[in-house]
Amino acid sequence: MRVLVTGGGGYIGAVLCRRLLDAGHQPVVVDRFFWGRKPLRGCEVEIIPGDVRDFNPGWLRAVDAVCHLAGLSNDPTAEYNTEANWQMNALGTERVVAACKAQGVERFTFASSASIYDNEASSHELLRSPTMCDETTVVAPRGAYSISKKYAEDAILRAAGPDFSPVIFRQGTVYGYSPRMRFDLVVNTFVKDAIVQKRLYLHGGGWMWRPLVDVEDVAAVHVTALAAPLELIRGQIFNVLEENYQIRQLAMLVAGSLSLVEPPIRVDLEEAPLPKLVRNYRMSNAKLSTVLGFTPSRTVLESITGMLAKLPLDRIDDYGDPRYYNIRWMTLLEEFHLEQRPYASIY
Repeated sequence: MRVLVTGGGGYIGAVLCRRLLDAGHQPVVVDRFFWGRKPLRGCEVEIIPGDVRDFNPGWLRAVDAVCHLAGLSNDPTAEYNTEANWQMNALGTERVVAACKAQGVERFTFASSASIYDNEASSHELLRSPTMCDETTVVAPRGAYSISKKYAEDAILRAAGPDFSPVIFRQGTVYGYSPRMRFDLVVNTFVKDAIVQKRLYLHGGGWMWRPLVDVEDVAAVHVTALAAPLELIRGQIFNVLEENYQIRQLAMLVAGSLSLVEPPIRVDLEEAPLPKLVRNYRMSNAKLSTVLGFTPSRTVLESITGMLAKLPLDRIDDYGDPRYYNIRWMTLLEEFHLEQRPYASIY
């Protein structure tokens, strides 16, 4: 298949393109390349520099399927520019969907987010396990990012029909190594902080729960959907996670893993105050396993071990590169752009 991947130069996209090639598909990447094209170096992909807000239906010529990943990808960037977030994540998705229907592209996968289940918790509630969310759970997203994802989901489901078979993946917090590396995701952040600071902070004791999934498993589930019978995926939502973890568990796994490197690195765990916003939620992946026969299997421990084998343990200055942090990099790009073109935004 020729598979159009929006956001194919990003953290998940760079891994997905390699997975598609391994499966015998031909990726066609549409991306603004905020992080450059280096993450796709060595990949035989077709590249279209473009923006989903101005999606050109001609980009779908001879395309058999679309994997839609493009957009702002976390809460800080969404809150930094809420209007751009809405234009990309919500309205941009509507444009891509409309173009797919008009061009007869039936297979469509969408990278949604588990943050739709986000539940604000008080400090005393952190000692209790939150409700296990499944795809039937009533959601009431609060942040700009999750609200835009829910809007996009609704637009996709309205468009589903005999000639359009979209599938929505509510992806847990992603972790793991990617050619477009990020250190602003909880597991990856802990790995970076353990290497650089030799110290991890457990806010409120780290009792909060999160659903997590490795980036390789996220890529694999999109590839799996491309071969799935259409009747199994048309208009369906699937939670995607390996397991639910408490933040303190993640810190302990990272600290323990660093004690096994050569030479060993001692990592201290310290209590810290709760942030203003406390998130505490879990979700189930039973539907994904039973309907699609796919169960994410790369554990946090395996992923940490894999990252430590690839990351420099003795060059701590490397971890300061702003390209590894979405909001930091976007802010720098905005400042540079405004210096060159006052009153004009990169968004």
